[in-house]
Amino acid sequence: MKLPKTGTSWTELKSEMSARGANDAKWRDGKTAVYVFNAGPEVEQVQKEAYTAFMSENGLGPLAFPSLAQMEKDVVSMALDLLHGPDGATGAMTSGGTDSITMALKTARDFARSKGQSGPANIVLPQSAHLAFDKAAHLMDIEVRRAPLKTDGSYEADPAAMTELIDSNTVMIVGSAPNFPHGIIDPIATLSELAIEKGVWLHVDACVGGFLAPFARMNGLPVPAFDFELEGVQSMSADLHKYGYAAKGASTVLFRSADLYQHMPFDFAGWSGAPMKTPTLAGTRPGGAISAAWAVMNHLGVEGYCRLQGKVCAAREKVEQGLRERGFEILGTPLLGLIAFRHPDLHSFALYGELYKRGWFTSVTKEPRSLHLMLSPKHADMIDDYLRDLDAACETVRAGESASAETVQPRYN
Repeated sequence: MKLPKTGTSWTELKSEMSARGANDAKWRDGKTAVYVFNAGPEVEQVQKEAYTAFMSENGLGPLAFPSLAQMEKDVVSMALDLLHGPDGATGAMTSGGTDSITMALKTARDFARSKGQSGPANIVLPQSAHLAFDKAAHLMDIEVRRAPLKTDGSYEADPAAMTELIDSNTVMIVGSAPNFPHGIIDPIATLSELAIEKGVWLHVDACVGGFLAPFARMNGLPVPAFDFELEGVQSMSADLHKYGYAAKGASTVLFRSADLYQHMPFDFAGWSGAPMKTPTLAGTRPGGAISAAWAVMNHLGVEGYCRLQGKVCAAREKVEQGLRERGFEILGTPLLGLIAFRHPDLHSFALYGELYKRGWFTSVTKEPRSLHLMLSPKHADMIDDYLRDLDAACETVRAGESASAETVQPRYN
């Protein structure tokens, strides 16, 4: 496509955009369980109106836009309050989980250097940790050391296996709350003890659970300690555009103290322009992402989040019961909104393909091959529909009428 010589009316463009989106995932109808976190039309309206109110403002300029600077401080403060941040804890908003993880790793690396680390740096993480750590490590030429998970069927990180990989050049170890592939919260308390014993930085990736787990705990679920209440936790990542229901892209990266945080910003004066200090990877930061997060958090409050997260966990419990009744194995013991499951006799990827034909856009886990759901409040009304279509998919796969499992290889690009 070339840039048109003359402009096109917004009416025509709007119509074309609507037509182009006709084959996109219909997430508003509740049949999408990945990518989008559907808290309903009221929250969606708050997102849109708050975003557009500041969509032209730039978070790069706090002096020009003190309103955005204050909203970011408020968002970080609310996040730290939920996650037991101690006095002096601080952080920043980023564009998403990968951004938050990248900045946490950069901060841990620079902190380690300030304490005398000089050899080839490495990071130790469980096999289930998010690939964003590998991406960040690649950018910074940091060696990645992945440890196998526990062999007891829990799908948890194995602190003993991770211990074997830690040395004097380890700048970070990682635990997830929960991990994405299986929806399992790692034994963060044990990892905290390990971090203290070894004198190494522990990052908790709560991109998925950071704004879900605290409310699940308030609702009475037995969520184990996973945040700054554990002394060994030095940093956390928690996405606002997941279970915080903010507009994309909005995440938080949080630190136990300002002394740790000081290693994150990039401060540079050695060029022809004015000296500049940027707290995160991005320069320009869309004001709308900041304002929408602030608005949604204040709109929902503790009561609203408890209500929505209660729906998420109720949906998971209902689908889990239905899956067990149908002979599926649930991987580990999920507590929040993610669940991975497989059938002993039916290929998961073939089932995925049949569910996709029936309008479901979900995800899969590779190790072991499993179906995967990331549930939103909307799904509390959709579980019966999902299970009914799953029954039909199982019948088709049993009859050998589906595409070969080898030809169904879901990817998320």
